[in-house]
Amino acid sequence: MKKPRVLFICVHNTGRSQIAEAYLKKFAHDKYDAESAGLEPADEINPLVVKAMQEEGIDISQNKIQSVFELFKDGKLYDHVITVCDSAAEAKCPVFAGITKRWNWPFPDPAAVEGTEDEKLQKVRDIRDMIKNRLLDTIQNKFA
Repeated sequence: MKKPRVLFICVHNTGRSQIAEAYLKKFAHDKYDAESAGLEPADEINPLVVKAMQEEGIDISQNKIQSVFELFKDGKLYDHVITVCDSAAEAKCPVFAGITKRWNWPFPDPAAVEGTEDEKLQKVRDIRDMIKNRLLDTIQNKFA
């Protein structure tokens, strides 16, 4: 049986979508195929996001940053497309053929946190935990 495919989208694919992809792979790797992509992909994953995920025992430092539009042009199909920020939801996202569900889960942007290095890391942890809890809840409900 084919696993449902899930795509997480945010603007730069450097934070929220990477966190969501990593958690779905960790918690439900045998039930779903997960990828993430950005509308305007950046050059590297946010170092604070990498650090916050390492605290969870997940290394995303070598994850690939992908373009939503490249995935679309490659003809990739997804059963679920989830935007994890308001900017991505409002932008002109491509319509992926065969989508059965499309959602927007708005989370704060880790790149926008302010304060000392410790304060910024704590805010990124808070965002990480919000995404983790939302995903655990969604997995439990089988993406209903």
